Amino acid sequence: MSNISLPQHAKNIRKMIIDMLCCAKSGHSGSSLSATDIVTTLIFDEMNWLNEKDFSKRDRFILSKGHACPVLYSSLAEAGFIPREEIKTLRKLNSRLQGHPIRSCLPEFINSTAGALGQGLSVGLGMARYFKQFKKDNRVYVVLGDGELQEGQVWEAIMCGGNCGLDNVVAIIDKNGAQNDGLVKDIMPLNPLDKKLKSFGWNVISVDGHDFRQIKNAFKIARETVGKPTVIIADTEKGRLGPGKVFMNGAHVIKSILEEDYNDAINYLDGED
Repeated sequence: MSNISLPQHAKNIRKMIIDMLCCAKSGHSGSSLSATDIVTTLIFDEMNWLNEKDFSKRDRFILSKGHACPVLYSSLAEAGFIPREEIKTLRKLNSRLQGHPIRSCLPEFINSTAGALGQGLSVGLGMARYFKQFKKDNRVYVVLGDGELQEGQVWEAIMCGGNCGLDNVVAIIDKNGAQNDGLVKDIMPLNPLDKKLKSFGWNVISVDGHDFRQIKNAFKIARETVGKPTVIIADTEKGRLGPGKVFMNGAHVIKSILEEDYNDAINYLDGED
């Protein structure tokens, strides 16, 4: 656990996300910024990761919504696992930091390659079953997008997780309400999402995905839950910089960043309490 506060870590990570996207001149800003507080809490508070040198004993983290990889790469830089200067190589030829996480590039910290949406939870459940079978204490955390839940494989995994009672896995849904082609509610509505997930045998917790106290408490409840997996539905804001402030209107993907947009975001984060 870090001595720096979670809000300060999140602020640093958001600044790096914007820096790396500016250097790359492309990337998924909205999805990365909406998930920042979730991923910050996971890496710097919840998971057995930072101080565990033995990889076999570490918890596992899967970013199933792999297009949001800037939040993962920035978190690794904030934790000191990769050089901060390396974030400027996002999407560059021969870089370790590609537009989706590639396990072979950073095998100690990227537990699953991502690409096509909908696969991460299945991978996480496989890991969780292994840990259960061999009586290991590792836990598995999978971050998904709400648009990603339109993939059929996700629901097969949800059915499997509930059936197997895998209480060592936690799925976190970054429910920012938008996807590549528009709003989730207009393309394929998910509600009542909580009731659907409960019907598959999952422990369901709904939180404000930008409230660190609520996020931490949800992970505490998940640890105390026996006999069923937990899913945390985190209501978030696309492109979130802070209360009432979003980056580039919460765009899903950007092709370039204007200097005034960059300066506005960095100045806001520098002045945030």
